[in-house]
Amino acid sequence: MESIDLLVLRTTRDWLAAGERVLLVTVARTWGSSPRPVGSMMALRNDGRVVGSVSGGCIEDDLIHRYTTAYGAAGLPDALPEVVHYGVSADDAHRFGLPCGGTLELVLEFNPAQEALDQLLGLLDEGRLVRRQLDLASGRVSLACASSPDPFGFDGQRLISTLGPGYRMLLIGAGALAEYVATMAQFNGFQVTVCDPRPQYLATWSVAGVTCIQDMPDDVVRAFGADLRSCIIALSHDPKLDDLALLEALHGPSFYIGAIGSRRNSRSRRDRLIEHFGETQESLRRLRGPIGIYIGSKTPPEIAVSIMAEVLAAKNAVALPDEMGVSRAKHIEDLRRSA
Repeated sequence: MESIDLLVLRTTRDWLAAGERVLLVTVARTWGSSPRPVGSMMALRNDGRVVGSVSGGCIEDDLIHRYTTAYGAAGLPDALPEVVHYGVSADDAHRFGLPCGGTLELVLEFNPAQEALDQLLGLLDEGRLVRRQLDLASGRVSLACASSPDPFGFDGQRLISTLGPGYRMLLIGAGALAEYVATMAQFNGFQVTVCDPRPQYLATWSVAGVTCIQDMPDDVVRAFGADLRSCIIALSHDPKLDDLALLEALHGPSFYIGAIGSRRNSRSRRDRLIEHFGETQESLRRLRGPIGIYIGSKTPPEIAVSIMAEVLAAKNAVALPDEMGVSRAKHIEDLRRSA
């Protein structure tokens, strides 16, 4: 499943190529609570068709009315970008379903240049990280490859966003848990690859849209080409498959690296990596295990929810309290039981 940003940009490009007129809308700034974060995008076609979102729906309806119904057969104009506000007053906030005190500032791009979109999507399809800058005074878009994501920015004159290839997930082990994790990851816009050298496991894999590789996991990790938008999760419960793959993963820049297992198994894994592979507590700092947040999960789908929640927190740069981690939470639970 493609990320929503790529879907919006690709749809905008395709609509323009088909001769349609398109409005590209970006959430530029927010105050108070808002339904969608800055950088969120939607594309509005001249006939009212929409992909993406900037709110819970009410603002989309107003944009459709303003920029399609209002212009009628004349269609969306060729115009310089505009800035519009929603929710400045309490009445507006209520009308558009915004939380109390919530305000959105949107940047509207009328019929964005198809050539720049072609170039941007070409770079993204190559796996490049791209800094896109829109100058509101001229409507000109400039693109530059970036080595790391920059925060989204808007100063009233320039809108700057870093766009990158879709988030990717590599799962080691093709068991039942991996199928649930893969399904949830795809819902959240991840491109998922699963590797397992055991043919009997891949033979029963049932999740569509996942790349399946029957090879040794450490070789797959090397070929995977992990980047800052990648996560690697070992789910096989087999040290012969997990350990070498995790060592390879720790040499790369993935934002999340973890392995399933109990507290005892996780300690044993760290001890093995230190004793036999020369790792240290510091070099294993990025290795998560036991993985997931503590929700008392017992079944594969519940465990998958726990894992996916921790992955999304890491993706969104949210620091979770130690008490939400499986190891710490279970330790506290043990102390309460023994008290």
